[in-house]
Amino acid sequence: MYVAVKGGERAILNSYRMLDAYRRGDTSIPELSLAQIREQMPLAVSRVMAEGALYDPHLAALAIKQAAGDVLEAVFLLRAYRTTLPRFGYTQPADTARMRLSRRISSTFKDVPGGQILGPTYDYTQRLLDFSLEADGDDARDEPLLPAAQPVAASMPRVTDLLQHDDLIDQEPVPSGDPAPFDLTRQPLSFPAGRDARLQNLARADEGFLLSMGYSTQRGYGNTHPFAAEIRYGSLEVDMFIEELGFAVTIGEIELTECQMVSQFSGNAQEAPKFTRGYGLTFGYGERKAMSMALVDRALKAEELGEAATAPANDHEFVLYHSDNVEASGFVQHLKLPHYVDFQANLELLRHMRDEQATAQAAEMSHVLADEAVSS
Repeated sequence: MYVAVKGGERAILNSYRMLDAYRRGDTSIPELSLAQIREQMPLAVSRVMAEGALYDPHLAALAIKQAAGDVLEAVFLLRAYRTTLPRFGYTQPADTARMRLSRRISSTFKDVPGGQILGPTYDYTQRLLDFSLEADGDDARDEPLLPAAQPVAASMPRVTDLLQHDDLIDQEPVPSGDPAPFDLTRQPLSFPAGRDARLQNLARADEGFLLSMGYSTQRGYGNTHPFAAEIRYGSLEVDMFIEELGFAVTIGEIELTECQMVSQFSGNAQEAPKFTRGYGLTFGYGERKAMSMALVDRALKAEELGEAATAPANDHEFVLYHSDNVEASGFVQHLKLPHYVDFQANLELLRHMRDEQATAQAAEMSHVLADEAVSS
């Protein structure tokens, strides 16, 4: 990771003070509280938690405030803080079928078992500025939401389970011996990367990068024609097995967004035509991130399925190495740091090369003039 090189202590301290003043803005305006950021900017908090790889809405709100709203800087802050935390163990695999749903839709079946649950979404808004939000205080027009006529089922079957029941989608069995998954936080990424490593990388990858990669597959730079089999958003209890007790206990509840994409696969000599899947899962409410992740996950499976892997989204190394916004931001922004020695070396080399070129051209011209004099 590239970080700032300190030099000129007084100037740097003044820069800190100017940054604080810039972040605070007009002091006659009340300062934003962490509770306000957490409760009124939930999508930004969700993104920072997902890409920072740490589920803590309070700390994510603090990072957003400290970064003056710069989401990538907030991700960097949260990711850096995460490295200081002790690790006590691993939670049990999360069963998203038990998710307490706030939203669940499918674009593949109209009458999906359990029903379509629209929940909070911008999908049906007109994307027009709402100037009523300029008013301070709560909107008097808001009325409490009435409870649903029918409660959402505690456990809801996945749409992909319906396809799997008819053997119309690829199976995803647990590997032999149920080995521990790859841990990207403790093991360096290597290639070829297994799907467990790829999904971990994509789960904390930059949303914008994944969106571009996923979009590219839809425009023909890939082999897929995807359908959103199911998108879920809700809360899920997290369990941890306590060895001293001999059983698992619930240690908390987190919000998750899950996406299952399905794409057609024409089959081969060994396999009949079927649907294949791409998977996306992210902290908080992040449908666009989860959908993009699912599209890219499917694109990265192309070579395993015997498809042509010629598009950018099919290239494991290209996607996985360039999707981390903390690494990318550090590498790009380190160009602001002093490079005086490197630049002076390049400058001297450039001048030397130009002198050599001018000398060679002068010598060539003198030879031409000499030849013309002899011929005349």
